[in-house]
Order: sequence, then structure tokens, then C-alpha cells
Amino acid sequence: MRKAKSFSHIRTSVVYVLARLAARNAVKEQLRDQGVRVTLVPIRQVHEQADEYLRQHPELYAEARERARQLGMIEIREPMVTPDARRSVG
Repeated sequence: MRKAKSFSHIRTSVVYVLARLAARNAVKEQLRDQGVRVTLVPIRQVHEQADEYLRQHPELYAEARERARQLGMIEIREPMVTPDARRSVG
């Protein structure tokens, strides 16, 4: 029986997807606040505005990373620390 393929590559994209989702939701909220009916706005325009919003708010990536961790989609590990090369030689 073949071994199931790993889905670890999906985990690398989950933060990006969650950040974009947050940006789209923020744009939709802004449009509603302006009295615009979101269903009448072309989705392409919403996506373009969300991309710009995400460029202006990079903190959404950190929030998305924390949300993904809370949902169990990713595991945040401590960075590996290697011994100092000079101490290991001497």
C-alpha cells in the first residue's frame, strides 16, 4: 500500500491565505461603512484593494500566523541553536 502524501506544503500557505482573508474582510467592511453594497463590487476590485490593504498592514501576517497556530494548522518551533564553531573546534 502506498504511503499517503504529506500535506506539509499546505501549512506553508495557510498564513498567507489567512492574512489575505483578513484583508478582504477589512476591505469589505470599509466598503459597507461607505454605504457601498459589497455584492455589487466586482470581486477583482475587492481583491486588488485587499492586496493593497495587506501591503499597508503587514501586521496581518503575524496575526494570521497566531490564528493558524491556535487552530492547530501550524506548529511554531523554537529556532535551532548550533554551538559556536570556535568552541567546537578548540
